[in-house]
Amino acid sequence: MGYEQREDLNVVAERAIVVALTLRGERISLDDRFEEITALTESAGGTVVGHITQKRRLPHGKTFVGKGKVVEIKDLADSVDASIIIFDHDMSPSQIQNLEEAIGRKIIDRSELILDIFSSRASTTEAKLQVEIAQLEYTYPRLRAMWDHLGQVTGGAPVGIGTRGPGEQQIEIDRRLVQRRLRQLRGELDEIQQRSIREVEKRNNDYFTVGLVGYTNAGKSTLFNTLTSGGAWAHDQLFATLSTRIERWELGGGTGVMLSDTVGFIRRLPHHLVASFRSTLEETVHCQLLLILIDASDPSAMSQLDTVELTLKKIGAEHQPRLLLLNKIDKLEDPSDRLVWVSRCPDAIQISSVTNDGIDILSEEVRMVVIGPVREVLISLPTRASKAIDFLEKRTEVLERAWEDERSLYTVCIGRNQIEQVLSRERDVLIDGEQATLAIESLWSTPYKIGDCCHLPPHRLDS
Repeated sequence: MGYEQREDLNVVAERAIVVALTLRGERISLDDRFEEITALTESAGGTVVGHITQKRRLPHGKTFVGKGKVVEIKDLADSVDASIIIFDHDMSPSQIQNLEEAIGRKIIDRSELILDIFSSRASTTEAKLQVEIAQLEYTYPRLRAMWDHLGQVTGGAPVGIGTRGPGEQQIEIDRRLVQRRLRQLRGELDEIQQRSIREVEKRNNDYFTVGLVGYTNAGKSTLFNTLTSGGAWAHDQLFATLSTRIERWELGGGTGVMLSDTVGFIRRLPHHLVASFRSTLEETVHCQLLLILIDASDPSAMSQLDTVELTLKKIGAEHQPRLLLLNKIDKLEDPSDRLVWVSRCPDAIQISSVTNDGIDILSEEVRMVVIGPVREVLISLPTRASKAIDFLEKRTEVLERAWEDERSLYTVCIGRNQIEQVLSRERDVLIDGEQATLAIESLWSTPYKIGDCCHLPPHRLDS
């Protein structure tokens, strides 16, 4: 395939054939794989006009699929006028080159397709830098196979005065340009990421942070808009959100958290993207509570949950407490479908971002995580401690008030974590007549960790 054809890898408005192999040891069904790769193609703007599959123990070394299947793909492409062939696998540069020569059409593998989608979705400076770095890292080892002009020798005619010697091949020039561009982009991205890291640290010190994570197109942005003042772009397509968006979520009783909506996960997310988007995913790593959202109406929901948990482990976000949310329950018309989920994940919270079913329950669950186990106590503190008193008045349930010898006495229902917030505002605090730290040990006898009241352990839920 010529340089001009290969240079344009855009999938928009192209008629595509998708190809998937069933290889030894794979557990994902072909129906699920074709559904996902079709959705990815449509998200990139293409139209799927044909599907082809082959069952093999291992991919063919030269063309990934067998020789007969190559002919079948070419014949189908001719009959349906397809301009691009998309594989639901990652392929070597030589395999792509050999297939393009045999079929005479663009060949794109799974990683390249996802990179194309990310490129079209990137809107912020950081996202654009991350995508370009991922694209260059993907392209660099494939330069010779992707561009057939790279074997040309530069430096003028091969004969004549001043032109003797081997010259410099175009591939060497292009590789040097790619490396130079990568250094420039990484420098620019590092500056942005350093600012982001400082912002994340400050936010975690000032607020309780909650991260909304899940498989792509599970409904995270719609739920984010439901819980907060909104602003996240919600659309029924894969990777609608690339940049992290953060808003305050009011839980009631004067309690609020900072909720973040991040890029969705997907099976076999290209490692270039995982590396480039690490700063975006850092928001998830440092959140104090994770809400894992899955689409309960999707037949592949359990395998998608496995993918989410695997990705969280890969980025180091496996130790925070978490709640499992079963979204889109309004699409489960048969009551028995809900019973199946109850048996699989009895402690998961069933919600609908569209009808608001379960949103109140979710808010209360998160609020209980934020404030910790509640006790009724008598708190004594100086009347001058205006910030701590204001906190008690606005953030706790006050049962009685009294004043004695320039001290204010409050009988309140208060959570373990709220006590820490009171102490951060005023150290001269007595709880039930005892010094605060001693009273905490006796009232909350076991050291409380954020998330002890969460239902979902950081492991698989399927039973």
